[in-house]
Amino acid sequence: MEPVTLTLSHWVFLLVILSIFVSIGFRKGVIVPSIIGIFLLGLLSDLASPGFLNNIIFAVQVVFRALLNAGTALFDIMLVIALMVAMLKSLQAQGADKLMVAPMRKLMVGPWTAFFVLGITMYIAAAFFWPTPAVALVGTVLIPVAMQVGLPAIGAAVAVNLFGHGMALAADPVIQGANRLTASAAGIDVTSLLPYTMMFSLIVGIVAITIAVYTIRRDMRKGVISAPERDEVFAQPAASSSTSETVQKYVSEEDQEPGPWARYFAIGVPVILLAIVALMIYRALWDPDQAIRGGGATALLGGTATLLLVLSSFAGSGAKGLDSIALHAREGFFFAIKIFAPIIPIAGFFFLGHPGHSGDVIGEGTPGFLFDIGNNMGQYIDGNVVLLAFGIAVIGLLSGMDGSGFSGLPLVGSLSGALGAGAGVDPAVLAGLGQVAAIFAGGGTLAAWAFGVAADAGIAGVSPQDLVRRNFVPVMTGVFVACLVAIFIML
Repeated sequence: MEPVTLTLSHWVFLLVILSIFVSIGFRKGVIVPSIIGIFLLGLLSDLASPGFLNNIIFAVQVVFRALLNAGTALFDIMLVIALMVAMLKSLQAQGADKLMVAPMRKLMVGPWTAFFVLGITMYIAAAFFWPTPAVALVGTVLIPVAMQVGLPAIGAAVAVNLFGHGMALAADPVIQGANRLTASAAGIDVTSLLPYTMMFSLIVGIVAITIAVYTIRRDMRKGVISAPERDEVFAQPAASSSTSETVQKYVSEEDQEPGPWARYFAIGVPVILLAIVALMIYRALWDPDQAIRGGGATALLGGTATLLLVLSSFAGSGAKGLDSIALHAREGFFFAIKIFAPIIPIAGFFFLGHPGHSGDVIGEGTPGFLFDIGNNMGQYIDGNVVLLAFGIAVIGLLSGMDGSGFSGLPLVGSLSGALGAGAGVDPAVLAGLGQVAAIFAGGGTLAAWAFGVAADAGIAGVSPQDLVRRNFVPVMTGVFVACLVAIFIML
């Protein structure tokens, strides 16, 4: 591709990105720099009517259109997450949630079977319900059992954290909210991104889990950490932060008696959801003409969650089901909006890096600012896959240090699309690696102030700082191995 002449707007876009990195470095929010960046790009556009006042009006309109564009692109993901959480709340109301995971207790016969049963259950629950509701569901039921059979509390926290807020959230294989956000910013299809996010998340996760298990076993043998006493097993986890309070909202009442239909829903809901995933995998591999992908998969999951929400609400509340549905839906939407509200302004700015989005927001003929910059940079990188792989991984890790993980996805997606196209490599590889690094860091396993770390540590009753210290070497080793695999793929 020929180099593109960079305008003042391109340089402003780049300066805003640098200011976002500075804000992340100081652990400050990046919403304001993003909104200012959108306004400046609108102000510098030559598509407004002549006159200073008209330029101001046009720039203000661009800010709104950019937010609307991002919200429109992400709304289906917000909706399916809201419906999934609402369905989970309806199951909790009748006590079906605890019955759903209770059979896994029987598999916990020792500390290490407990570690992997806890982790795998967390992975499956997080894939369908997202990690924060899942950790309340899985943690309150299974962590005490895991500790009873000798798994230390820090081991339980590591298990739910690496499997849930690490491996499951980084891949997001079912709901695909993270994948849709990254793919939209990169200008690629989500179906081309998913295989790489799955692969890199498994690489980072398996490496990290292997090292974490080794270090926990080593420290148990040395007496650095010990198996919990009975009074520790049944102690109430410390909930001193707003994060812990948020987690507790997803926990059912401990002494709640399951309703008459609870057992049927505890069996039926997992069977239905797993059957949907099996159908999607089957058609993708053996019947590609009828494959259920992208928006179709999201619609199938969302529609199923809606129907199950209705059935579960009436089963649990009887004639009051009409009112309970509204309550559960409200809770589900509150959860989804809390996650995506700070993401929309950030995505609104970075989406302007892609020519398709910038044309819709600012006007026809507006360039994709970041794609033009990446095209020019790609001429100098000239296919240096080592620099590309480690560079996007470092950017992903740094962007996750704000404690969100998701706020960095528009950045790594946009950079992957721009640099990949400019250097002649598959942007999906870079985007997958950047997404996994960003979410493992901030989604999260490496930032003590991240919501994921605080939630998992709080439910296990350990310090978030201790959990991060346990995770650091395993996760960073996993990211390094994933970079090597990415380099091999791009060669």
